[in-house]
Amino acid sequence: MGRDIIKNWEDREPPINLSRLSSHIRPQMPLKEKISQSVYRLKVQQSKLENSALKMQRHDRNLFDKCIAAQMARDTSRAALYASECAEIRKMAATVLRCELALEKVILRLENIQLFGETAAMLGPVAKVVKSIKSQISGLMPEVSYALGEIGETLNNVCIEVGEATGQQYDESYSDPETQQILNEASAVAAQRMNERFPDLPKVAIPAGSKYSEATGSQ
Repeated sequence: MGRDIIKNWEDREPPINLSRLSSHIRPQMPLKEKISQSVYRLKVQQSKLENSALKMQRHDRNLFDKCIAAQMARDTSRAALYASECAEIRKMAATVLRCELALEKVILRLENIQLFGETAAMLGPVAKVVKSIKSQISGLMPEVSYALGEIGETLNNVCIEVGEATGQQYDESYSDPETQQILNEASAVAAQRMNERFPDLPKVAIPAGSKYSEATGSQ
């Protein structure tokens, strides 16, 4: 009889999942901690972009030397081949460098927000820049793009929370001038650094219709 009562009790009441229960009663992470974690994760992705840009620069230098050697040997077809490869690498390097510099600006902005306060007006452009970088880098470094997507989602949620607390409405779809300014500044610095890091290709070897100038902003 006693065993039947115990058995029926066990059948009616399944064991409690403590981890699931704790997830419901656990308080939300403070906004400052969310921003701090976002800064750390952004620095990790920035480091990956920096390393990728350096690898591209080394590879370009190797091909550039081969291009010069082929030109000196009057092997114009081979020189043009190497020049074409250099142009493609430089297009990719320009994108990576541009995204790296934009992330640097985002990180600085978030660190300022940590020091001086959390406002939707300051956070909004940052979240939108991260979203833009995610799209720009997706074809070259999908793992970085994926990570930026997660970070961007966190920052969007922070913007919404701050907006609700302060009465400032956050519109993710609105492209504000400050977002574009951050991206434009990163592009300008990237073009300058590309000119500093990558020597000009021999004009006779640059393939017709090369899009290198479009990627770097050089003529």
